Amino acid sequence: MVTPPARKVMVVADPSPHSAAALQYALSHALLEQDELILLHVENTSSWKNTLTTFLKRPTIASAANAMTPNISSGPDWGSTDVNFLDQMKYASEIAQPKIPVRIEKIDPDGKDKATVILSKSKDLGIDLIIIGQKRSLSSAILGYKRPSGSMKGSKLIDTVDYLIENSPCTCVGVQKKGQNGGYVLNSKTQKNFWLLG
Repeated sequence: MVTPPARKVMVVADPSPHSAAALQYALSHALLEQDELILLHVENTSSWKNTLTTFLKRPTIASAANAMTPNISSGPDWGSTDVNFLDQMKYASEIAQPKIPVRIEKIDPDGKDKATVILSKSKDLGIDLIIIGQKRSLSSAILGYKRPSGSMKGSKLIDTVDYLIENSPCTCVGVQKKGQNGGYVLNSKTQKNFWLLG
């Protein structure tokens, strides 16, 4: 049996439940033993400080060892809002997938839109797969907004995830968690609203 080549898998990290779901999907379904996981955060230092603790909690070693599918939203509360959410995500990744190297990348958008910054960094790092949490409103899911070509600037109808899916040179997967045991809804360039159970 041939071992697939090592891949660089990037999870776009922010202090939201959507990002936690994307990481959980990556850890339980996307990563292979020889892959490398890169947590990329486009820094916006004023928005994240006190929001993640309720969404992403450090799993205990015992619960991580017993879980077939990592659940990074369970376990004891760290009790401190000063703990960096990226460190929490990295710790949860290392517990769930101890053989996979994990690193954190932070980037300042320097006035550019988030999608452009993510695409540029993914090219610089030679990323093979981008995974990003996605929140879809009912209207955008039903209407399926058309994606304008070119830059995102001035376009309110398109969000960062849709732009990345359509414009990334590598595979990009938008992930929505559906309830505690409801699985995931995945969106990519070739699959729209694909429901993956558990």
